[in-house]
Amino acid sequence: MTSKYTSKLAGQRVMVLGATSGIGFCVAEAAFENGAHLVLSSSNQSKLDKTVARLRETYPERTQQTIVTQVCDLSDVTNLDRNIETLFKAATNNGELKLNHIASTAGDGLSIIPIAQATPEAIYTGMTVRFTAQAILAKYIPTYMEVSPNSSFTFTSGARGKRPAAGWSLITAMCGAVEGLMRGLTVDLRPIRVNVVSPGAVHTELFDQFPREALEPMLESFRQATTTGTVGTPADVAESYIYLMKDNFATGSVIDSNGGSVLV
Repeated sequence: MTSKYTSKLAGQRVMVLGATSGIGFCVAEAAFENGAHLVLSSSNQSKLDKTVARLRETYPERTQQTIVTQVCDLSDVTNLDRNIETLFKAATNNGELKLNHIASTAGDGLSIIPIAQATPEAIYTGMTVRFTAQAILAKYIPTYMEVSPNSSFTFTSGARGKRPAAGWSLITAMCGAVEGLMRGLTVDLRPIRVNVVSPGAVHTELFDQFPREALEPMLESFRQATTTGTVGTPADVAESYIYLMKDNFATGSVIDSNGGSVLV
């Protein structure tokens, strides 16, 4: 029997930015499990190599599926345009092998800066990876991606865009800017589909920096701030990106994965 749904990504070329940990790794893992060829990018080649080894160890039978890696530093605003063009050329063999989907989960460490301490430099820095880089990625998409409603570009916002917290004005504004960019790109890149995933609190490797005695109370506060009583996992949220790749009628949308935190 033909697999009508689970084979939708089979043989397609999926590029994941921020692929070496957290949500990005799980998006790559899920796409690979669904039969896709992968292009993985982050700012660190050693981490990319470990990610490939991890995927190959988990799925040893999937020898026909290719995994290409390319370092791309999205935080280097001076060379951002050149870095992204180089990424696309490597990902597509100079345009010969078009991409079908791009999932951008890349993000640097968030600095929560109260508005009273805001500076132009801090604002520009905070926007580089999550906003500016996405706009530059979009610039090259018509050249290096299959121009079809079967193709998709998905990037990442956050639940604070809908439910601000004290001291988070700049991050809330950044989320709003990301979602506004998505809506504009939905029109400019059509028929390619453009969407955003907006996660709530997700327990990723970033939490490893906290000592155990501080981590558990923090996680409990996140649980209390949801209707599910849970904290998200990267594997949970990765499903949203995979869905947006598969649903050829989904575009211009924000998909929330936040445990109901915006309602509590």
